[in-house]
Order: sequence, then C-alpha cells, then structure tokens
Amino acid sequence: PGVVIVTSGPGATNTVTGIATAYMDSVPLIVITAQVPRSVIGTDSFQESDIFGITLPIVKHSYLVQNVSELAQTIAEAFHIAQTGRPGPVLIDVPADVAGATCKFVYPCCVDISSYKPTVKGNAKQIKQAAEVLSSSKQPVLYVGGGAVISDAKEEISSLVSLYDIPLVHTLMGIGVYPSDAPCNFGLVGMHGSKRANKALNDADVIVACGARFSDRVTGKLSEFALNAKVIHIDIDPVEISKVRKADVPIVGDLKNVLDRLIAELKNKETPLHFASPWAKSLEEVQNDAPCECKDTFIKPAIFMDALCDAIGKDCVVTTEVGQHQMWAAQHIKRYSPRMFLTSGGLGTMGFGFPAAIGASLALGNKEVICIAGDGSLLMNIQEMATAATYNLPVKIVLMNNGGLGMVRQWQRLFCDSRYSSVDFGKSPDFCAVAKGFGFTACRISLSDEIKSGIEVLLASEGPALLEVEIPGDEDVYPIAVSLQGNAAKGELDGSVDFAVGAVGYIPDSK
Repeated sequence: PGVVIVTSGPGATNTVTGIATAYMDSVPLIVITAQVPRSVIGTDSFQESDIFGITLPIVKHSYLVQNVSELAQTIAEAFHIAQTGRPGPVLIDVPADVAGATCKFVYPCCVDISSYKPTVKGNAKQIKQAAEVLSSSKQPVLYVGGGAVISDAKEEISSLVSLYDIPLVHTLMGIGVYPSDAPCNFGLVGMHGSKRANKALNDADVIVACGARFSDRVTGKLSEFALNAKVIHIDIDPVEISKVRKADVPIVGDLKNVLDRLIAELKNKETPLHFASPWAKSLEEVQNDAPCECKDTFIKPAIFMDALCDAIGKDCVVTTEVGQHQMWAAQHIKRYSPRMFLTSGGLGTMGFGFPAAIGASLALGNKEVICIAGDGSLLMNIQEMATAATYNLPVKIVLMNNGGLGMVRQWQRLFCDSRYSSVDFGKSPDFCAVAKGFGFTACRISLSDEIKSGIEVLLASEGPALLEVEIPGDEDVYPIAVSLQGNAAKGELDGSVDFAVGAVGYIPDSK
C-alpha cells in the first residue's frame, strides 16, 4: 500500500483526487490526515475541513481517531482493510491533540474484524456451473481486467488460454496479464480497442469476466453489447457482480483461487475442450487497421510508439498520463507481465503518470521508468521535476506535444461539428527549457526521420530526461467505435457520445 501523510484543511482536501483515483482502480492506500484539535472541531477553526465526510463516497473505510490509545489498533485495521478483498484507500483523520498525546505503544500482531470478512474462496456449486456453461460453448472469450493483476492470476489465465485455446481480450487495466504478442491475445477492447477484440467480445456466446467490471468504456451502448452471450462473472467484490451486465453465473471470490478450481473442473470433463477451430481462427481473420506508413515528414504517433516499444524492451515499466497519448501507448506499447503498464483507468486523472513514474522508479530501486505524457497532463504536476532531479531518478518523460487537449479536441471535431472550446493552448511553456531548468536532459524532435535519434538521446541519459515529440494538432486516435444512426451508410455521425462495439462499425483512420 501507499502511505500519504498531510496536514489539515487544504492539505487534506488536496488528497481528494488522488483518493478517488485509487478508489476507482482498486489501489491500496493509507491516507493519514491531520485534523484540528477535538475541542474546536465543528467551529470552522483555522484550516478545518470535514475530510471524513468529504471522502466518504471514495474510500473503502474511514476513521476519526478520538483517543491516542486507539491509534495503533486503527492503523493496523486500516492496513488490513486496504490490502484485503478488493483493495482500496482507507483514511485516518487524526486530531492535533490526539497526535500530541502519549500512551503505551502496543501494535496488534493480527487483525480480526468481525464485520469485515471478504469472500476469497468461490462457491463450489457456481464454479461447477461455470465449467458446464464454458464446456458447452462454441465461442467463448476471456475478458480480463485489473482484478487479474491484483489477484496475481497471470499463471491461471495463461493456463486457461493455453489448455483450451480460448481467445482473450483485456481492458486498459488488464494490460500485461497475458503477453501482448501471444496468438490468443486479441488485445485492448472498448472504444479505442482493436476490431478483433471488440468483435470477439460482441460475438461471443460465453464471456468469462475475470476481474473486470463491464465499464462503459468497454461495453459502449449496453443495449447493443454482446446480446447473445452468457456471462460468467468472477470478482472478489460482490457489488460488481451484475451491477452493469447481468451475470448468468456469478462467482464471488479471489480470481486466482476461482480460476484454479475452474481449470480443475474443466480437466475432469470427459470430452476434451478445444476452441481453436473455427471460432479462434475466424477471429484471427478479422483485419485490424493496416500498419501506419510514414509518408509525411511530421511524426505519426503510432509509428513513434512502435519505435519506442522496440527501443525500451520487455522489462521496462511504462506509465502514462491521460488522453490521446494514453490510448496510443495502450495500443502500441506491448507489455508481457502485470504491473508493467501503470495508468489511471476508472477516473482518468490527468497528472497521474509522472508522479506514478517517480514512485515506480523508487520502488524498484531507482530503475528506469518511461512516462508517456501529453502537454496538458504534464502541466498538472510539472513541479515534480524537482523531485525526480533531487533524487536523480532515471525517469524518462516522452512528451507528445500537440499544443492542446488532444482527446477533447478530437471529440469536439468528430461530435460537435468542429466547434472548439477550451482545448487549444494559446501559450505553452518551452518544455525543454523548463526541464533543463530543473536539471533534466532534454531534447525536441518534430520530424519523422528524427524519431530514432531522439529516442536514443532519451534512453542514453543517466538521470531524468525529457523527449518532446511535436505532433500535429489534428492527429486523432483511431480506431474509434461510435454509435451511428440514420446516415450510418454514409459514415456520418449522429453526435452521440455513446458507442457500440458490435452493432456499428468504426471510424477508420482516414489519414
């Protein structure tokens, strides 16, 4: 778990976005906030804020410590709650007079909370039922989310895929659970996912949801999503089961444990299971967009990401900010193990990637980490360049600079008839000059034939470095699945923000 310690008032309220980010992506976090003395709570005293009340909807649990003798037990419980079941943030609010008091320190050796007993072992009857449904299917798909990373279920996922040749698709948070280049991995699913992955999910007769929550970014228009599929939903959080899509076979439990027992049930079947033909082969024939060719002098983001992926190798941790660059990275940066691609999924928090890269580098013993950022996102936490430079961390920032908020601009162009509002930066800083001012190595490229040399300079630097990649403002993320009505045959958009991964096609990369 991460641990955050802040002062009262603005210090506490400044944690809200980070707490919500952790809550949405199931990140274990202990947030210890100072509070004004108990005697003045509720009087609007200097730097008082009801952080307990403010954060109630975005924490797994909260404490307001009333006595110093409760502090050790409270901290032990907080760590237990944050890390078990579905992980998440826990807040401990400590009044100043409690923090200043003394008592005999006794830290509990174990924690047993009678009202908190997460279900780890899935129901045997439901697992048996899941095996029956899966064994009778003709077109099954594994739909893998961030829960597979948290559960450390990589081996079980791999076994299920390799034993039975079941096609696999993954969410943004599921990147790396199964190697990106494996034949049965059909890739990222959802709005900016591959055609192959979306067709697999939408045409399936059985969907095995493995630690995934049927996010709207994946399903699009729910009324048109995977209409003929039965759903086996495995999740440690009972709230997620049937919350969005009704589960035909609900299994509450730890994914690693449940999959291990599901595989055992499948192995006991008299008839060997094999889905490679014709289902998997039919999916292999679905053509994704053709590889992008560099016919222009300016830099195409897809080509740059492919080159970066080749240069950094398989063992480098990659973090991203939020926006177009995030989607380009998710589409093109191949990862082969869990926790090698760190990004903000549920909340989509701009400003996440650079601090995450610093944390990852420190946690891995000052290992090189690549942060892929947009100019809008980097400005959110650019002051953390001081932190990276102070500790001489080998954090490498790849800044995709298009002079504005690219994803919003893309949507305004596609869905708002090019009526732009608040997306173009009138004046941006000289990012290379700013980075050098903080002690970074920095360089800028803007032409396609500079890609190789720019990446080499970035990776050759020993400490923190920035590579600014200038790209045209009209570069969009493709493919994009959208909801079309009426004039769909003409390829005209209806202006809806809904999208349907199966009922309608994609806007291809016209460029």
